[in-house]
Amino acid sequence: MGSDQQVVKSNHIIEASYRLSVAEQRVILSAISQVRRDQPVTDAVLYSVTAAEIAHLCGTDPKTAYRDLQSAAERLQTRRVTLHLEPDGITIRSKRKRVTVWVQTVDYIDHEGRIEMRFGKDILPYLTGLQREFTRYALSDVAKMTSAYGIRLYELLAQWPDGHREVSLADLRTWLQLQDRYPSIKDLKRRVLDPAVAQINEHSPLMLTCSQRKTGRKVTHLIFDYVLKKRLNVPTKTTAKRKIGTLTDADIAQKARPGETWEAARTRLKQVPLDLPQ
Repeated sequence: MGSDQQVVKSNHIIEASYRLSVAEQRVILSAISQVRRDQPVTDAVLYSVTAAEIAHLCGTDPKTAYRDLQSAAERLQTRRVTLHLEPDGITIRSKRKRVTVWVQTVDYIDHEGRIEMRFGKDILPYLTGLQREFTRYALSDVAKMTSAYGIRLYELLAQWPDGHREVSLADLRTWLQLQDRYPSIKDLKRRVLDPAVAQINEHSPLMLTCSQRKTGRKVTHLIFDYVLKKRLNVPTKTTAKRKIGTLTDADIAQKARPGETWEAARTRLKQVPLDLPQ
């Protein structure tokens, strides 16, 4: 399993509603990176993922990788994914939700520490033969993350590579299957957003900041700004302090986004790396 393997998903899956543990996501993503995209693929094809490969790619202890692989094998077959499909004028006449499974069979070969799995027939069209509306990123970008939410958030950012994405809280809750969990924005930040942002900044190629937008008095949207780390010229602490300290009201007014509160704009502009497009 090479570190340059690519994960390619239809955007329908990127914005699907599902929950997988970190171990389950690692298995699913490792298998997706093996899907051939240059020829037809059927649901009869077996994909193999070993604990040794997972341990090497993710930098985890081999014993932990074996345990996690066995746990994933026991639970993956029951995992569901809800796709939100829009009318395409051909096969889908009206908006609908499609509930399907990630995999149809999973075998755990104990003495080899290996999984063999088949993707579900209905999920394969969203993994192979994609010509448009898909997202691609390197498996190594997320391999070392230990936050399931961090992996999902990274995919949502990879879907919009221009360095800026605004997401409604309602959509994010649906995509992550949060339902009524963490109803306050304070709890959502502490349990979901802050750990996910920290994981992305530590393990992925991106440097990310997150701010909020209110509708009335209620936070309704999250604003993500990000840039490739290799494009950053990290300023000295003295330079950074001087630039932040001289951020004037006129600067904020000029750089604020439509509908963004004064407080949110000030917070975002202070957090965003100095050479990020604002």
